[in-house]
Amino acid sequence: MRVNEADLDWDAVEREETSFRRKRLATAAGGEELGCSLYELPPGKKSWPFHFHTGNEEAIYVLAGAGQLRTADGVESLDAGDYVAFPTGAEGAHRVVNDGDDPLRYLALSTMNDPDLTVYPDSEKIGVYAGAAPGGDDPRTVDGYYRRDDDVDYWLDET
Repeated sequence: MRVNEADLDWDAVEREETSFRRKRLATAAGGEELGCSLYELPPGKKSWPFHFHTGNEEAIYVLAGAGQLRTADGVESLDAGDYVAFPTGAEGAHRVVNDGDDPLRYLALSTMNDPDLTVYPDSEKIGVYAGAAPGGDDPRTVDGYYRRDDDVDYWLDET
């Protein structure tokens, strides 16, 4: 199904240094196995916290503006026309930052594999998703965020 981004409403996320608008293009077009969203990041703001996925590959394509990309290898500049792939695992960790004066607009693409885990190296958390991939709209059978050091013994509370 064809959709035009001008016909879609923005979803907004606002939390301290994280602030962006998002249009879920793939969802609106009926996509199931490939996700795609249009993001607009205001000057001085950051995208989702630094993270990586264990089950889904992601990528971004910068449409307009400039900023920085934090990866497992450090920080590098982002400019219009840049395409960056984020493989599964720690080597695919990333966060987009708009350190410029204009909005930073980019497409974020993702496989939509279920189940998936996200890992947040800075806060030592993990996110667990089953029933729908991250970014998906279907109901989940399991989801939540947990500290990595909250590990318990397999036999705890089992009989």
